[in-house]
Amino acid sequence: MRAWIAGDLKTLDAAFAPYFDAETTAVISIDLHRGHLEDSPDCPCPAPRARDVVEPVNAFHRAARARGVPVIHVRSVLRKGGVDDVNGLKAAWRLVFPLHVGDIGNADEHAIEGTCWNEFVTEVDEHDLVVQTKKRLSAFYPTDLDFLLRNLGTRAVVLDGCLTDCCVLNSAFDASNLGYHVTVARDLTRGTTAALETAALEIVANHVGLVTDAAEIVAAWRAAEAPAAARAG
Repeated sequence: MRAWIAGDLKTLDAAFAPYFDAETTAVISIDLHRGHLEDSPDCPCPAPRARDVVEPVNAFHRAARARGVPVIHVRSVLRKGGVDDVNGLKAAWRLVFPLHVGDIGNADEHAIEGTCWNEFVTEVDEHDLVVQTKKRLSAFYPTDLDFLLRNLGTRAVVLDGCLTDCCVLNSAFDASNLGYHVTVARDLTRGTTAALETAALEIVANHVGLVTDAAEIVAAWRAAEAPAAARAG
């Protein structure tokens, strides 16, 4: 078991074994839908850096499913008419994000139910689970994700998706505060910029949980399978 700590990939001791227990882990994939990833001027909240992680995320999810690890896709879905956000109490990002990235012309269409922008870009298997009541930055607020995880017997979560410095970071904090062992897959998440991505991952690694790569997570799952198989034999 290895994780990135202060810029180095370091071996962890046995105290971190619960973070890599496939039997009590769920993968939470955040906002990998067309509303962020579409390569179009109409994209309502573009996260272009995250387009590069789609295929690696798909491969990781296949590895998780092969080990019986649930894959949960989370997306924002807002009611038509804007009562959840645009014409109600606006989410802060709608006001502050354009100050940094410029005007987002189609922002009012972001996450509106029934539009193409809610369609997942990553693969969604028939056995995967979907949470689509996300209204703000955290995958836990105001959704039923925590309820779902507890019913699955989940104790550890692996986060992938976008944006690293926004919804992934917020979700990591909420997961930790709710008592889950949190791991963020460093190579399966992307931020607004490389600098903000790095800062968010350092915050997670210092205060919230572990930051490692997908290959390290899968290797740890495999390593845990060997003694279990030996005992069964």
